[in-house]
Amino acid sequence: MNEIAFLGALEIGLVYGLVALGVFLSFRVLNFPDLTVDGSFPLGAAVTAALIVVGTNPYLATGVAMLAGAAAGVVTAFLNLRFRILHLLASILTMIALYSINLRIMGRPNLALITEPTVLTPFEGLGLPGFYLKPLFALAVVLAAGGLLARFLASDYGLGLRATGANARMARAQGVATGRSTYFGMALSNAMVALGGALFAQMNGFADITMGTGTIVVGLAAVIVGEVVLRSRIIVIAVVACVMGSVLYRIAIALALNADVLGLQSSDLNLVTAILVAVALILPGARNPIKALFARASAR
Repeated sequence: MNEIAFLGALEIGLVYGLVALGVFLSFRVLNFPDLTVDGSFPLGAAVTAALIVVGTNPYLATGVAMLAGAAAGVVTAFLNLRFRILHLLASILTMIALYSINLRIMGRPNLALITEPTVLTPFEGLGLPGFYLKPLFALAVVLAAGGLLARFLASDYGLGLRATGANARMARAQGVATGRSTYFGMALSNAMVALGGALFAQMNGFADITMGTGTIVVGLAAVIVGEVVLRSRIIVIAVVACVMGSVLYRIAIALALNADVLGLQSSDLNLVTAILVAVALILPGARNPIKALFARASAR
């Protein structure tokens, strides 16, 4: 794999690191299986692209995209909490609805942003090539988002949200408004996913109605890979693990597709993705030979 391919994988891994943080918040912290991300990721891209095309400031457009993603998360939480619809079914209903909404927002299946200003435009005068500038910008955004998320989860309100996911009955007994925590957690989760979609569209120069397909699989894979590499109950390390898992996952896919000995092509992306996700799911339960060696040594 050459330098350009590596930097490209790093850039996409960092952007999807925002998706991994959103999935971590809903699945791991809030214990809410949420498939809304397959719709909120292209929602962020669609809102950003539609606003930029009509002349809106790219930073303002990105902020509006995050609000739209948060609204999608609130709708899923509302269906679950108000009407007692199962988590998965509520999120699937929102995801399906978002497909039509995204088409309405863009007015067509695809919007090009190649000639439009983006969040990267103010930094293009620094003289850095695009393949350096994009991963650096994505790294700065992910560091800021991850730092804020870790800080929030360590706050009193964040502890209440974590308690809601761990044991809702106990949390209510301690005075935590679990319904409000669920609404806020789902809004924050999907806002981060929509931010990832907004950055993806601006860095790649387009927004497409199909770009959300499989987002939940990628996000889950990143979280699981991160937990395999850095398993910890410390919230800061857990947040770092999500981003690291996303980057490692993308680099692994790039290595597999660029390994001539394997003979894989870009059309084999879904096959490679499925194999990597399966490996990531198997690894946590697999027997660790190094750990077993130390266990045998200590038993003697």
